Amino acid sequence: MNGFKTTLLLTTLMVLLMGVGQLIGGRNGLYIGLVFGIVMNGFSYWFSDKIVLKMYRAREIEEADNPRFYRIVRAESQLADLPMPRVYIVPSNAPNAFATGRNPKHAAVAATQGILGLLSDDELEGVVGHELAHVKNRDILTQTIAATIAGAISMLAMIARWGAIFGGYGGRNDNRGGGLGLLITAIVAPLAAMFIQMAISRTREFAADRKGADISGKPLALASALRKLHNGLARHPLPASTSTAHMFIVSPLSGKGMANLFSTHPPVEERIARLEKMAYS
Repeated sequence: MNGFKTTLLLTTLMVLLMGVGQLIGGRNGLYIGLVFGIVMNGFSYWFSDKIVLKMYRAREIEEADNPRFYRIVRAESQLADLPMPRVYIVPSNAPNAFATGRNPKHAAVAATQGILGLLSDDELEGVVGHELAHVKNRDILTQTIAATIAGAISMLAMIARWGAIFGGYGGRNDNRGGGLGLLITAIVAPLAAMFIQMAISRTREFAADRKGADISGKPLALASALRKLHNGLARHPLPASTSTAHMFIVSPLSGKGMANLFSTHPPVEERIARLEKMAYS
């Protein structure tokens, strides 16, 4: 069911991208939107992992560099029946972790120095299990594509705003709505893309929590880790880009009230409650 929902949301994002392209440039614009989406997704498929790791200055390690973390990743990979991923440490006191890579054979698991000092072995196993669940479910590619298409829609919407300022494309008699249609598109399309991207990300986070708890066999340890990470990030925030916030196990941009409404992650309290229910049932 989660897979069907994700596919439907991704298809909706792609249709929205093509629709914005058509409104800006007619049939040619539709084709441009389609090609634009394919090119950007292809770029994300091959290079997004390298970009993200470099962005956060992640350093690849071997077992001798950090035996505890490396051995946990190796043990959890075996439990998940996955190839051993590359292992990275991010030089930050903010407690967080993420996985990246286009498929299980090219995956990487990264943890900050802060999370390694904060969590117990059981809790760290739960976190690594969660990240490997993303790898096993190919969520990294899915969420990267969603973020890329949403970004493309925002870029086209910016073009539409300029078109609206100068009276639209194709004149007043154009059946694409002229300046008013472009203005509406420029406002509505990025918002729609953002909400669809958030829905995809939240769906995959819940699924990764459940699968990660299955891999580690420690749903309560993962719940405890999420609680510690949520509180720890309040004390040591991680400067993160909005385009990569969806990759982390706990959103580095999380907040309260209205801020949670626009988060790529479900509320931590709800994730903890589901894990506790899973453990006790």
